[in-house]
Amino acid sequence: MDRIILHSDINSCFANVECLYRPELRGKPVSVCGSIEERHGIVLASTIEAKRCGVKTGEAIWQTKQKCPDLITLTPNYDRYVRFSKLSREIYSDYTDRVEPFGLDEAFLDVTGNPKAFGDGSAIAEEIRQRIKFELGVTVSIGTSYNKIFAKLGSDMKKPDAVTAITRDNYREKVWPLPVGDLLYVGRATRHKLSELGITTIGELATTKEDVLRKQLGQMGTVLYSFANGYDRTPVALHGESSIIKSISNGTTPPRDMVDMQDARIILMMLSESVAERLREHGFAAGVVYINYRDTSLNYFQKQLKLDRPTSVSTEILETSTELLRQSWCFSVPLRSITVGVSDLCPENTPSQISIFADEHRRIKREKLEIAIDDIRRRFGHYSIMRTITHLDDTLGKIDARGEHVSYPVGFFKEYSR
Repeated sequence: MDRIILHSDINSCFANVECLYRPELRGKPVSVCGSIEERHGIVLASTIEAKRCGVKTGEAIWQTKQKCPDLITLTPNYDRYVRFSKLSREIYSDYTDRVEPFGLDEAFLDVTGNPKAFGDGSAIAEEIRQRIKFELGVTVSIGTSYNKIFAKLGSDMKKPDAVTAITRDNYREKVWPLPVGDLLYVGRATRHKLSELGITTIGELATTKEDVLRKQLGQMGTVLYSFANGYDRTPVALHGESSIIKSISNGTTPPRDMVDMQDARIILMMLSESVAERLREHGFAAGVVYINYRDTSLNYFQKQLKLDRPTSVSTEILETSTELLRQSWCFSVPLRSITVGVSDLCPENTPSQISIFADEHRRIKREKLEIAIDDIRRRFGHYSIMRTITHLDDTLGKIDARGEHVSYPVGFFKEYSR
């Protein structure tokens, strides 16, 4: 018997949640954007009315204003989005105990065996769609299939407020004509490599010999071949096994470009502190540190490193992120923006191997010190206690990374460009 997997995606989550709090904006072109003043004024999410005008996620606000002069821009309220994420999962849990978050606004559900599934899960999907709309006031698009990959594709096919079923009988007709970039985990670099083989659609990927793909892409070639042919058997995690937050990152485009390592280290310090504070706030430690950055020509780079042991200490995150940047960038071109992130999260009390070469006593003192700093900032504000390095530059050192530059990239399988 085939599994019955659903993928539910809250349509334009950030923008539609904001319209709930400001109902006078319903039916108007609205985008949730970063701050223009802080030089990270890009679109994060848009209503369907804005999208019809050509507004796209990731565009600069000035570009969107040219397409849609009447566009209404709002600043993000992440606490609201987390709340709606939790409320939607409570509804999903009425139908199955296998609910796996995939970002704040998406989730996989395994409803196999639920008597309402009726073979392809469309009945449950339709009921969930109606409940989300009635109880939460937002809409979802839901894909249903016999594996997670096709379920995700199904939820992307019809937006907003729709249910799409992809079955063993129709997946060649529905899935194979789609651009290969629509397949989960096919990013820009992978898409470029596939285009060199003449592969532009999912169907062409599916009918290419596996050994050819493996030669070009390594193990990922086998994975994508399996996905394109519907062979994915990845299970949906039990509710509670998978955290809503899969990784935590903070990034910023500072008021001026970073021209040397000292500039970058000031920003890395503040971002590392912010990431570490959020780790402790949620009771996590991180096993991987990564950075991504753009130069002044908007070229994008990303690096990561697995740690010897999980951490929630900002100085350890800073040391790792600094070394990643030092190894990969020489500042022949200034940097415009940078992000520090952590992934491979685990509960902070998870046992780990202590190194005989590390100063464990000093590490414990650092942890206690940072917890005390967290408390001071909660009581008296972010700027009540600051690192000395932030005073080296009055422009760069005045960024409130904790309050103003927060994001939650939470995919459970992320391809890093190198």
